[in-house]
Amino acid sequence: MKTVRRLLHGEITTAVAFVTVGFLALFMFFDLVDELQSVARYAAQGYQLQQALLHIALKIPQNLYQLLPLTVLIGCIFVMARLAQTSEFTILRTGGLDPLRALATVLRLGLIFVGLTFVMGDYVAPWADRQAIQLKAAYQGHLTLGQTGAWLKETQNGRHFAVNVRSFDGIEHMRHVRIHEFNEDGQLMGITIAEQADILDGAWQLQQVQQKTMRQESKAGHLKYESRPYGELAWRTDISADMVAAALLSPDRMRTWELFKYTRHLSKNKQNSQRYDIEFWRKVFYPLSCLVMLVLALPFAYLHFRSGQIAGHVFGGVLAGLSFALLNNVFRFVGDLQNWEPWLASAAPSLIYSAISMVAFWWMVWRR
Repeated sequence: MKTVRRLLHGEITTAVAFVTVGFLALFMFFDLVDELQSVARYAAQGYQLQQALLHIALKIPQNLYQLLPLTVLIGCIFVMARLAQTSEFTILRTGGLDPLRALATVLRLGLIFVGLTFVMGDYVAPWADRQAIQLKAAYQGHLTLGQTGAWLKETQNGRHFAVNVRSFDGIEHMRHVRIHEFNEDGQLMGITIAEQADILDGAWQLQQVQQKTMRQESKAGHLKYESRPYGELAWRTDISADMVAAALLSPDRMRTWELFKYTRHLSKNKQNSQRYDIEFWRKVFYPLSCLVMLVLALPFAYLHFRSGQIAGHVFGGVLAGLSFALLNNVFRFVGDLQNWEPWLASAAPSLIYSAISMVAFWWMVWRR
């Protein structure tokens, strides 16, 4: 079995790597076409072809994260169909490779793809994406969201804060920050305006600050207004750089742990976290889709092929992978609109395709 496992794992890994490289080359070509427009638009600011190529290279981990389940399916279908056509899989079955052992063998390899997908989506891709954002921000300006920027809420010791960030570089530097402070009754107690701010561990380091406060005088009961300038001012907060980026960017660019903390932050401040809950569970279930794709491809080894039929079945595998990606996106948006349980909206595509895979495996192996 060790030799059989080495054979199957080597063939599948080689095929998946070949398909992945092909798809990445196609995606890089499309990215290059888009970046050439940015080069023409921001050439005066110094954004040249070499910066565009570096930006494209930094997008490779995110593209790889999105492509891995699809390329695993296509590569495995190609290998299984070729082994069936050349009767190699029939020989392996004759040598003692029963269906359960074959399933266990591909699932063992699938765990490696699951780990690779998780590492890419949770560590490599977010880091590379931040570097790409910082690269473009140096030539094209900071991240912005409309005319009003991004709004976040924070609660500290009974006091409520509404924070507005106009622009962000995706790493730690913010510009045009406004912090509105309210008491427990919802009355505005002060506004802190900072031209720039840096996100440090557990605090924002505000620069060029104008702090306006209103406090009630004990005797007269009137509000007293004060305005003080500061060169620098530290504001303690649990709002991290990922939370600010999430308010300006799509939540799928965040790490799983940061998404979890952000959903807790939204719930704590009585904000709707449905979209981010769904994205959190999608991050959890998405790497497991590699296992689903391998199980879906295994029945192709039990088919009987004639010459020229492999291309048709591989094309069918491509359509199956695209339909899975489409269904995954559809359930994400429908779950958000219909207020479904986040884990169910995220797990439903994998559960559906897992059921289809097991039914196909049962039909092809035991019934036929």
